[in-house]
Amino acid sequence: MTESPLSMTLDRNSPVPLYFQVAQEMEQRIRTGALPAGTRLENEILLADRLGLSRPTLRRAIEYLVDRGMLVRKRGVGTQVVTPRVRRPVELSSLYDDLAHAGQRPRTDVLDLRVEPASDAVAAALEVAPGTEVYTLERLRYAGEEPLAIMHNHVPLGLVRLSEDALTENGLYNLLRAAGATLKIASQVIGARGATAGEARILGEADGAPLLTMDRTVYDDTGRVVEAGSHVYRASLYTFELTLTS
Repeated sequence: MTESPLSMTLDRNSPVPLYFQVAQEMEQRIRTGALPAGTRLENEILLADRLGLSRPTLRRAIEYLVDRGMLVRKRGVGTQVVTPRVRRPVELSSLYDDLAHAGQRPRTDVLDLRVEPASDAVAAALEVAPGTEVYTLERLRYAGEEPLAIMHNHVPLGLVRLSEDALTENGLYNLLRAAGATLKIASQVIGARGATAGEARILGEADGAPLLTMDRTVYDDTGRVVEAGSHVYRASLYTFELTLTS
């Protein structure tokens, strides 16, 4: 574990509060790897003195980053950099694309890929007759080296040819678009629950650890269902981000 004596230039004439200037600079260094996960910040008194700040101002900057999942306070250790959470906007995009755009180096392990008759529940989700053959797939998605999400998906046959190699190298939505599907709209439900023993083992979490859940049904521009998915995400590394307007 390394300790980092931070230094940075602050604009004391700026309308941007000093605590936020500090928080933004530290966030940028964490995201670029200049402050890697495991780095321990020096004592708050020393750091505040180094930056020419009051302790309440510095503490507010640190609390801002703790709330965003970038720093953690540990008794006997101090304040430490952790792997930042993936903040995903709630829009019709794939996790693979969102991770790639955020510089998080997505990687995929295909845990299961098969063609099977649709159960009543899957048939209802895909709007096909029960027993219709569909793709069933399960994947483990990584952000860098960290396992992040377990994804279960069902896709009608005839839309796209899926293979383990293709799903390892690409996101599902990219494959659907490359096959000619125009993804238009989705219905989505976001929730939370505790991890099962199997999920905890795969994701590297404790049994019962909090997981975010997302169930999504995607339609193309003709109103046809092209994919139904049920995903779980590590709440310690992942958040959904919404923009609300009036």
